[in-house]
Amino acid sequence: MNVKEAIQKRRSIRNFRPGPIPEEQLQILMKAAQLAPSASNNQPYKFIIVKDDEVKKRLQRLGSIQDFITDAAVIFVGVGFAQYEKWNKVNLGIAIQHIFLQAVELGLGACWIGAFNEEKVKKVLQIPQDMNVIALLPVGIPDEDPPARPRKSIEDLFSMDNY
Repeated sequence: MNVKEAIQKRRSIRNFRPGPIPEEQLQILMKAAQLAPSASNNQPYKFIIVKDDEVKKRLQRLGSIQDFITDAAVIFVGVGFAQYEKWNKVNLGIAIQHIFLQAVELGLGACWIGAFNEEKVKKVLQIPQDMNVIALLPVGIPDEDPPARPRKSIEDLFSMDNY
């Protein structure tokens, strides 16, 4: 699969088959994030990889995170350093998208989660207060193959030389 195919095949997967993903695949996903560009190549972030079922359940019970996360094999939690707050969403967004597309290439599924109670996530995962939780990315073996959703036209999304 090439990059174009991974981009075209990418879907938000909310139904996962039970079971772990092979350690080799997890290492490949981690390498994809490590290779992501960041402002001044600072890589001002850290990922917490949640594998433990009880920790996943504790996150799900926070009430602000969707139930399907407990079925994912792992959850990547992207955490940015507070002193880089201005760039955290961009830096981590790039790294998370690297993980997401690599997951697709490996035949895995994922779903970007950006709506959650940050303070509660910090408490469950023992994240220092001077860090910013940017996103969660549950990854696992997909148990669905949703169709592509409609997209805006190229003309609606782009203009040349001016607005």
